[in-house]
Amino acid sequence: MSPLTDTRLPRTLDDVRTLAELLAWRVALSPQTAAYLQYDDIARSWTPISWQAVGQRVERVAQTLEHLQLPRGARIAILLPNGLDAVCFDQAALAQACVPVPLHALDNPASIAYILSDSDAALLVVQSEAQWQAIAATGTALPSLRQVVIVDTAAPMPPSAGEPAVLSLNDWLALAAKTPPSESRTRRAPEHDELAALVYTSGTTGKPKGVMLTHDNILENVKATLQRVAPVPEDVFLSFLPLSHTFERTAGYYLPIASGCCVAHARSVALLPEDLKTVRPTILISVPRIYERVYAVLKNMLAGSALKSRLFEGAQAVGWRRFCRTQHLPLKSSVPAWLDALVWPLLDKLVATPLLAQFGGRLRVAVSGGAALSQPIAHCFLGLGLPVLQGYGMTETSPVVSANALDDNDPATVGRPLPGVDVRIGDDQELQVRSRSVMRGYWKREADTAAAFVDGWLRTGDQAAIENGRIRILGRLKEIIVTSTGEKIAPADLELAITSDPLFEQAYAFGDNRPFIACIVVLSQSGWARLAAELHLAADAPDSLLAPSACEAALQRIRQLTASFPHYAQPRAVALTLEPWTSENTLMTPTLKLKRKNLAAYFASDIERLYRR
Repeated sequence: MSPLTDTRLPRTLDDVRTLAELLAWRVALSPQTAAYLQYDDIARSWTPISWQAVGQRVERVAQTLEHLQLPRGARIAILLPNGLDAVCFDQAALAQACVPVPLHALDNPASIAYILSDSDAALLVVQSEAQWQAIAATGTALPSLRQVVIVDTAAPMPPSAGEPAVLSLNDWLALAAKTPPSESRTRRAPEHDELAALVYTSGTTGKPKGVMLTHDNILENVKATLQRVAPVPEDVFLSFLPLSHTFERTAGYYLPIASGCCVAHARSVALLPEDLKTVRPTILISVPRIYERVYAVLKNMLAGSALKSRLFEGAQAVGWRRFCRTQHLPLKSSVPAWLDALVWPLLDKLVATPLLAQFGGRLRVAVSGGAALSQPIAHCFLGLGLPVLQGYGMTETSPVVSANALDDNDPATVGRPLPGVDVRIGDDQELQVRSRSVMRGYWKREADTAAAFVDGWLRTGDQAAIENGRIRILGRLKEIIVTSTGEKIAPADLELAITSDPLFEQAYAFGDNRPFIACIVVLSQSGWARLAAELHLAADAPDSLLAPSACEAALQRIRQLTASFPHYAQPRAVALTLEPWTSENTLMTPTLKLKRKNLAAYFASDIERLYRR
């Protein structure tokens, strides 16, 4: 019997044991409530879809999967943008005791082909035929792949010869109707300790590894996160992080099902500013890059007006002091609270309210995870009333380990561990985690799995300190730079400080076995145009980026941004570029982390040039 049609449903969330039960429980509890908002291009408005309608669509996909007679635990690869199709295939796979393998839409075809091969995927669901053709063109052998389903095609597709069979979504769904189900075949439900996802970590080096997460792993994390974030049924989420990102899967997908919230699937990152204003979400699950972009836009808008800049800085300062007093955080200021209270209403009207309107005007929780958020940006948004909650996690922990709360928010930390999560500091200040949310292991990688644990504790690879119960992340163990003078520097901290200036969109710091730290920075187009004009350089001339005056001007700004770091940690040389680093050019992971090994190889000649000076 399918979990969606099982009358023996859990009574409460505490009784839910699998993700398939979670959806069935929600459909039964809130059948007519809006589950998702989908944008209607013709009507130019958002259309609600009820939980009951979602359940019916999932059931139809599940029936077709049942028709395929895939073995229990078969891997279903899903390469779709966020939306109802992705949700339905994920839930149908879970209902059939199969294992979803979420793929990142921006990953390159060779990487996707590797994951399909490594996971032994039996079925691949893609948005377009072009995506499949690009994957097939890699020539990777995929002997386990039986079918490829193309979602975005209106016309019937011609029959494909051999395997895998390539079908349109409509033709694929019609398979179950053409063949009556066998009486010997029974519907199956997953067990709580079976795999609920095989999520491949993009990895900053080497091939991606498949992280095995069970129903119990993910549900435990959902229930614990629910206690920390505390959404209510009236909340509206705006989903734009890819569902291949475990952070989005747990916090932006399964969490709303558990809490009965509505989720709007953003049309694209490019249209995110417009979607924020039309959806007007109350909860946003995001990565720092989104806040950095908004911050950069704000700074650029203020660059031409000294009066507006002073007003903005004043509002930040007053707001930050008010935030610190509310959160009982240390505050070095002689300004009395009554004076801040007196001037805040005007600053709120002139600065804070217009800023919050860019996010829709009713955002009450903005969760930031996946990477560290720089302190200047955190102070700016928190001071102006945007309730940013930083958290920490990793794919291997399903993923949330810790998070701040609305009434317990210290942005210098990633908050306290979630209920049921134990943490400790091991050798080399490494943060180690133990909980029911910790992965079963890495797919087909016993040695890597064994190396990931010590005495039953998961090694995160992150250096941390625990202060008053809160976790402070210090840097990545493997990324620590050791200069030829023996000094140790965490490059991520430097890079965060540098990119707090809107001129620098991305930064890569290096210096292993070198006499000093240097960096390469990606300049914003608008910022470079202004700087080039100030230096009387032609902004569109490639040689201008090599001009000593341009490099020195950039380095001076970097020195100011890193003035609080030890002298040995401050970059002494810089190279400039306008070419963004992306997952497509293999310089970033799909989750927007630097691929340092690839960057070092790509910029090898530039790096050597910096150290020849």
